[in-house]
Amino acid sequence: MDIVYKKLSENELSRIIKMRIDQLTEEYMSQGRTVPEDVNLETALMDFYKRNMAAGTYVSWLAYDGDKIVGTSGMSFAEKPPYFTCPSGKLGILSSMYTNPDYRRLGIATELLDRVVKEAKDYGCGTIYITASDIGVKLYEAYGFQHNGNFMQLNF
Repeated sequence: MDIVYKKLSENELSRIIKMRIDQLTEEYMSQGRTVPEDVNLETALMDFYKRNMAAGTYVSWLAYDGDKIVGTSGMSFAEKPPYFTCPSGKLGILSSMYTNPDYRRLGIATELLDRVVKEAKDYGCGTIYITASDIGVKLYEAYGFQHNGNFMQLNF
């Protein structure tokens, strides 16, 4: 197996969108939740990727085994007023970390994480956030991420 890493381009968007929806479905179902049928994620994801890739506020790296995409990663960039632990005010928001179950525990997720973390550093981010799935927590802890008990959200 020869894993090759490539940065996401518009050519892969349809494939990535399908993988992203599969990933979200797996996460929802593992939590005993029902996947909403009235949400059109394909259109929303295509809009997100095209808009943010063009603006330079989203990057993604992919892992390939031949022509098969076996892992994904993503980093969105945002900015807020600077604070003590992030004087640049620039934030990375890690998402879309996924490895095909047949390829897990081979170092692929760590390599993908290395690549998007480097992108965040190059962008000037002082902090990276993630909402980790149960599967991913150990990877992020081993990488050096720390839990932040203050994280809360409001959904509309």
